[in-house]
Amino acid sequence: MSMVSEFKEFIAKGNVMDLAVGVIIGAAFGKIVTSLTDDLIMPIVGKVFGGLDFSAKYLVLSGDVAPGTPLDAARKAGANVLAYGSFISAVINFLIMAWVIFMLVKAVNRAMPPAPAAPAGPSEVDLLTEIRDSLKR
Repeated sequence: MSMVSEFKEFIAKGNVMDLAVGVIIGAAFGKIVTSLTDDLIMPIVGKVFGGLDFSAKYLVLSGDVAPGTPLDAARKAGANVLAYGSFISAVINFLIMAWVIFMLVKAVNRAMPPAPAAPAGPSEVDLLTEIRDSLKR
């Protein structure tokens, strides 16, 4: 089998196409959740904490940066910064995505019919009796 035909067979499999669609939808969903976090949730959290903008919070580890310098300007100045505000936003983003995926999986599991029960086989007693009877012969 040639390499091209083997590749065509691989691509034509349903799982590969399903995975590709899932990755594309997941990337788009990630952008939606990032926007939800950055544009809706974090401003509300900042307002609750007195106008605090988490995305701009950082701690200078090394370098000479004036207090109140924006994060991007501090990085451009060559300062080594610990951007804990961005990390907090990323953690909230992750938790939202994990919760939504959990709820989707839960809904799909509820919507799917239960798998048919495996046919019941003989009990242990029946099997042992059968073995005993075959040994007597």
